Amino acid sequence: MSSGIASQTRAFPTVTLYGVPFSKMNMEQTVRYLVDAVESRRTHRIVTGNPIMLMAGLEDPSFHRALQTADLVVPDGAGVVWAARHVGQPVQERVAGFDLMHELLREGDLRGWKVYLLGTTEETISAAHANLQRQYPGVRFVGYRDGYFTENEDASVVAAIREADPDLLFVARSLTTQEPWLAKYESALQVPVMMGVGGSFDVIAGKLKRAPKLFRKMHLEWFYRLLQEPARYRRMLVLPRFALKVMRDGDKVLKQG
Repeated sequence: MSSGIASQTRAFPTVTLYGVPFSKMNMEQTVRYLVDAVESRRTHRIVTGNPIMLMAGLEDPSFHRALQTADLVVPDGAGVVWAARHVGQPVQERVAGFDLMHELLREGDLRGWKVYLLGTTEETISAAHANLQRQYPGVRFVGYRDGYFTENEDASVVAAIREADPDLLFVARSLTTQEPWLAKYESALQVPVMMGVGGSFDVIAGKLKRAPKLFRKMHLEWFYRLLQEPARYRRMLVLPRFALKVMRDGDKVLKQG
């Protein structure tokens, strides 16, 4: 069961940025670690951390705690990888949440794992579910539903997931809802691996295209996303603010939280 304590002794190396412990494991090591979590039925809450989350956490203590207390925070954003290198504590590589999700589904395809999908709109989650079923026929998809439910409906949503008893739970809700919701209900959910996946279902459903490899290699995936969704420009303004803050704070990046 998850301890929910950021200072716990971890079985992997980390670098703490603004109080949030980011894993230094590469993708292969991360997948191996999470396969063991599923096989041993140990509850793990995974955060795919990026600069926007870190900045939101610095402004909202409750959101910060949801990040800080996760069992595993992977360096999803290129800005996090840069920041870790900038302060002399580099991670091995970026572990993108979209890729990690698919790596886990590949493992599930081989092992017959059960998966539950939660979030986004009914149309999008239904299309994503259908596409994933075709792509991973060995996975047992034991349920899915949209993410537009109220706090009064939380208990019934949690109960449905518990009854389905998945090995993997992937959740896609808004920035301010996704991680706090998982943090609040992780003990009740009792899923070996539960992870927020942001806009991944939009890509899987075909609603959005993922950035080409060239954009990803150049750390410009955020820019490609902005081209598809211009309305996100206000959110993207956080990225240069984050970079300036890291450069200004220096070693304090490793101490603040």
